[in-house]
Amino acid sequence: MSLLKSRRLWFTAAVSATLVAGAIGATSSGAATAPAAALAAAPTSPPASYPNPGVVTGNTGAHDPSAVKTPAGGYIVAYTGANIQLKTSTDRTAWRNAGAAFPAGASWTLPYTGGSNQLWAPDISYHNGTYYMYYAASTFGSNHSGIFLATSGTGASGSWTNKGLVIETTTSSSYNAIDPNLEVDASGAWWLSFGSFWTGIKLIQLNPSTGLRADTTVRSIAQRTGSSTAIEAPYIFRHGGYYYLWVSFDLCCRGASSTYRVMVGRSASITGPYTDRNGTAMTSGGGTQVLATHGAIHGPGHQAVLADNDGEVLFYHYYSNSGASYLGINLIGYDSAGWPFVY
Repeated sequence: MSLLKSRRLWFTAAVSATLVAGAIGATSSGAATAPAAALAAAPTSPPASYPNPGVVTGNTGAHDPSAVKTPAGGYIVAYTGANIQLKTSTDRTAWRNAGAAFPAGASWTLPYTGGSNQLWAPDISYHNGTYYMYYAASTFGSNHSGIFLATSGTGASGSWTNKGLVIETTTSSSYNAIDPNLEVDASGAWWLSFGSFWTGIKLIQLNPSTGLRADTTVRSIAQRTGSSTAIEAPYIFRHGGYYYLWVSFDLCCRGASSTYRVMVGRSASITGPYTDRNGTAMTSGGGTQVLATHGAIHGPGHQAVLADNDGEVLFYHYYSNSGASYLGINLIGYDSAGWPFVY
């Protein structure tokens, strides 16, 4: 979420178009990868125009979604809402509401939320038999914010245990501690990207044994330049020999007037430098557009990537003409130069 984001959530019905659903078990490390055969079968040329989201049914209202594959082959989506909201699916198509992560509330976040129970932008993943969820607590328009960690053995409502504050920012900070995303690099090191607006996207190293900070270093990995500082929702995903940094540019949470769009850059190192297709550094405003408003799909963004048995999958939210916010899902392909697109 950004300093410009509204806390309103919309809960509505299903979307159109097609998507093949699938299931693989999560690995013990949480670093599942799509099967080589599925990646090889993916198209290498993007469609002529942006595709509509794939078919999802049931309870599909969501904002700032993040997804994880369970060891049993199902799916959990966590998203912004009262005490963090959860949805589950057995097939990645039909979704049901699954309650709040913290049904009794999250009192430890109240100093950051001004007493509100609205918690933002959870990042859910599975590592070594445990579900990890990083999430943000803040108030609209403020960078007095905190990112917290909770863990669970099942991922279910009421099973999450508070593990404490990971990083916080104050009103004098030049960046904002929101929109967290955990990535485990090729060597097994843990990293958390986060941030929004101001001086952009940051990266800190975590201690894998605790999930909390490993040191005091804060690295800058992406920032807008020029008249707009609107960048947020980082998600780092390793594909081939690169780490791809997915971000959202521009403005969320304005219903059908939202201008969110999904951008990407890549680096051979998780710490950067990340550059776009043209070679522009993401710290200098670079980013290659992957998805943007088209037709009745408005402001797609706050993306997350999941490896599944039919390939890599992009989860995101978007707005309908009515201003309602929905869960969007598409498959990801890569062109001959290794740049991603959705189909």
